[in-house]
Amino acid sequence: MEQRISQFFGQYLEALYFPEVSITDVLEIIIIAFLVYQIMVWIKNTKAWMLLRGIVVLAVFILIAALLQMHTILWIAKNSAAVMATAAIVVFQPELRRGLEKLGEKQMISSMMPFDSKEKCRFSDETVEGIIRAAFQMSKVKTGALIVVEQVIQLTEYESTGIQLDCLVSSQVLINIFEHNTPLHDGAIIVRNDRIVAATCYLPLSDNMGLSKDLGTRHRAAVGMSEVSDALIIVVSEETGKVSVAQGGQLIRGITEEELRERFDAIQNRKSSSRRFIAKWKGRLKDEKKS
Repeated sequence: MEQRISQFFGQYLEALYFPEVSITDVLEIIIIAFLVYQIMVWIKNTKAWMLLRGIVVLAVFILIAALLQMHTILWIAKNSAAVMATAAIVVFQPELRRGLEKLGEKQMISSMMPFDSKEKCRFSDETVEGIIRAAFQMSKVKTGALIVVEQVIQLTEYESTGIQLDCLVSSQVLINIFEHNTPLHDGAIIVRNDRIVAATCYLPLSDNMGLSKDLGTRHRAAVGMSEVSDALIIVVSEETGKVSVAQGGQLIRGITEEELRERFDAIQNRKSSSRRFIAKWKGRLKDEKKS
């Protein structure tokens, strides 16, 4: 009896296949899982989500046609697959571009490229305090405002849609720009380092269907800008006076002065840590050359 049981389990275990898993296989699985997750998050917040649902429905119909041996439908699907793929790329070109830009924005990738010499200067404390003070002073009197704080990605194409400026950031200047019935109050301003470089700029509106219907054009423009760049966008509502922040495709409404200051601190810390990494890398290269 015991011999039969051992023979049974022996034959069963011999039939099983246990693949050898190496470190390379584990890394490959992690990379694929990360890419799939990023693609799904990106698809969920764009019109590509509707495309994915349509592809799933079409795949179900093709599967049913294959099970029922509907040769005509299978022939049409086989010969139109390449055309449909090309059409999808053309129609969703803006979304694909945004996805590639988002992939390039990842701090993990930028930190792995120490040879990028276009390191932006840090904001001075006067600039940060001027923006915060202006935002909440305009909030008290319900003056609408849209302030784009540039980071790594250059916003030259959006800067060219407005009026070129070149002045230091201060709360007085910002309040005067967004004052009602002034020539520069409509649109957004772009802040680069410690200077205002453009005003009355047009920003792309977000296509995110998950945004609240109560949001106006100013807030949708802020979210849209945060979807195509790594900028920090500050919005002051003309209706409620609330100060909101858009970053990374997310909108946080009704923040406080301290929370806005923490946002700027996060930008400063990220830039300074990146600068220290670059300095260490350059120092290492110099030591290697000397040795």
